[in-house]
Amino acid sequence: MSSAFQDLVKQINKTKLPPVDTWHPERQGEIDIRIRRDGVWFHEGSEIRRKSIAKVLSTVLKREFDEHYLVTPGEKLRIEVDDVAFTAVDFEAMGSGRDQQIVFKTNLDDVVLLDADHRLLVGHNLKYGFTPYLHVRNGLHARLLNDVFYRLADYVECAEADPLVIWSAGERFVVSGVE
Repeated sequence: MSSAFQDLVKQINKTKLPPVDTWHPERQGEIDIRIRRDGVWFHEGSEIRRKSIAKVLSTVLKREFDEHYLVTPGEKLRIEVDDVAFTAVDFEAMGSGRDQQIVFKTNLDDVVLLDADHRLLVGHNLKYGFTPYLHVRNGLHARLLNDVFYRLADYVECAEADPLVIWSAGERFVVSGVE
C-alpha cells in the first residue's frame, strides 16, 4: 500500500465537524461571502488569503436546496456559491477492479473515500457543461479539477466499454456521462 494512500486514509473522519444539520437557529440573514467556482473564498469582495480561515468557515457550511449557509447555533447566514463549495484537487487509489479504493482530497483538506455515501456524479451542467462532482458531506460537493478527472482515466475498468466506469469501495461509478 502506497504511503500517500495510507496518509490520506488516516485523515478520513479525523476532523470532528460541528453538527450543523442539528442546528436550526431562528435568526437568519446574509453575509457577503462568496465561493468562486475555483474554490477561492471572498469576504466583501476581497479574497480570504488565509486557508485556515476558509477551512474553519467550511466546517459550518450547509446546503439546503440550491442555497448555501454558514450555520451556528445562534444564526444562519446565506452566502453566494458560484458552483459548488469545494474543488477536488488530488486523489490516491489502491487496489484494482471492484476491490479498488479511491480517496480524494479537497482544496480545504477534506478527505473523502469514493463510496456509496460519497458518490461521483458526472453529467452535463447547464451553466458549465460536462462536469464531474464528488459528494463531500451535508449535501456539499466538490468539482473535480480537470487534471484530477483526467487522471481517473487510468482507473477505468475497460477503455472500450460504454459507459466508462471505475470502481471504489465496491461501488460502480460511471465517468463518461449520464448512464
